[in-house]
Amino acid sequence: MKTAITPTRAENFSEWYQNLITAADLAENAPVRGCMTIKPYGWAIWELMRDEMDRRIKAQGVLNANFPLLIPIDFFNREAEHVAGFAKEAAVVTHYRLKMIDGSLQPDPESKLTEPYIIRPTSETIIGEAMSRWVQSYRDLPLKLNQWVNVMRWEMRPRMFLRTAEFNWQEGHNVFATHEEANADARKMHKLYADFMENVLAIPVIMGEKTPEERFAGADHTYTTEQIMQDGKALQAGTSHDLGQHFAKSFGIQYLGADGRLQHAWTTSWGTSTRMMGGLFMVHSDDDGLVLPPAVAPHQVVIIPITRDDTATELNAYAEKLADDLRGAGIRVLADTSDMRAPDKMWKWIKRGVPLRVEIGAREMAAGELTLTRRDLGKASKRTIARDEFVAGAREMLDTVQRDMFAAAAARNRSMIHDVADLNALDAELAAGHIGFFRIRYDLTTNAEFEALMEKYKITRRCLDDADPTYVFVAKSY
Repeated sequence: MKTAITPTRAENFSEWYQNLITAADLAENAPVRGCMTIKPYGWAIWELMRDEMDRRIKAQGVLNANFPLLIPIDFFNREAEHVAGFAKEAAVVTHYRLKMIDGSLQPDPESKLTEPYIIRPTSETIIGEAMSRWVQSYRDLPLKLNQWVNVMRWEMRPRMFLRTAEFNWQEGHNVFATHEEANADARKMHKLYADFMENVLAIPVIMGEKTPEERFAGADHTYTTEQIMQDGKALQAGTSHDLGQHFAKSFGIQYLGADGRLQHAWTTSWGTSTRMMGGLFMVHSDDDGLVLPPAVAPHQVVIIPITRDDTATELNAYAEKLADDLRGAGIRVLADTSDMRAPDKMWKWIKRGVPLRVEIGAREMAAGELTLTRRDLGKASKRTIARDEFVAGAREMLDTVQRDMFAAAAARNRSMIHDVADLNALDAELAAGHIGFFRIRYDLTTNAEFEALMEKYKITRRCLDDADPTYVFVAKSY
């Protein structure tokens, strides 16, 4: 069967993913090594994700702010464990002026900075410095901040949306008077991420705490949301960190308590990024292109009039009127009245993953009907329906698509989670080419034998099982 994306997922999942990004017109590689340019359709998806996430974050009493892109290197030196985690990825600014030398622009040797700046890989340090000034009394707590920014981590093996040197994200940073409050908040944001991924992105997640070997540099506890891609690999899609008092002590975040004692605060940080978009695309899409859940589809419905020269004007007007009626019901809709051939329009919007596709010809217009196809089910769902019935039921149809996409992904996940009794069983599963998450006792993974399996199969500990933390999930990952 002919497909829009070649090779198919079964033939070469990695190459299929790269070609999917191109076919759906989501992004392209940028002239800057390791970076990408997100194109308008891709950015529209991110805006929908960002706006909904922002609404949920603000509902937790978090305030948005914006902190500098450049961070003094001295700030990183104050938190040795943290800087060690990012040192190999840091991009450094050393000069502040260019000069024409030997016919080309080069850093002016006389403009060398006395102290280099790091282009932010994350902002715990610079936000911690601000918090040390903004927090003075117990009355200033809790302080909850978030920013939507771009960050840079020098990436040696880039892959669009999944790993790029520059990417967009939100990073939240909160301060509390007690450890109990901080840890509860870190867990609450962890659950907020999981709820967003499941109910907005229609992606089931595995929740758990990172093992000590995998936790965020400088954290006491790291809580993660792990997604399973169609090829069985893991994607870490969002993390929340209980930072203890490490950053509070490094940056002097102290408050005067109600009892008159000066004491260090407790901090958390939490973040999600455009990496979630890569997960969204990998989890739901097929060999014909993108498949989007309605909650984050720029166009939830596309209307394609099937015109001839003598019907084009009337059919296009009819399609626009239908689009207006759907917009009145709060639905994002596009009437494609361009002069592109109808089959080409269909393939365009199939590849872009529009949840509901409507086709209307002259006879359907006369009969007050239309042809409706669900993108997630394809040709099998194609049916004729009365125009007015569609307008009245479109919202419920979109809700059904959203629920069904989550259910399909959850069913696939269940088939890719395997319990293994010991390292010999894990070795056998991986040697046989079985894919997915392998659940094994955590204490069996803290030895040289497991380290050898990690090297042999390129697997990692993803997270402890929330239901029973004596077990850990192991998988290959992006």
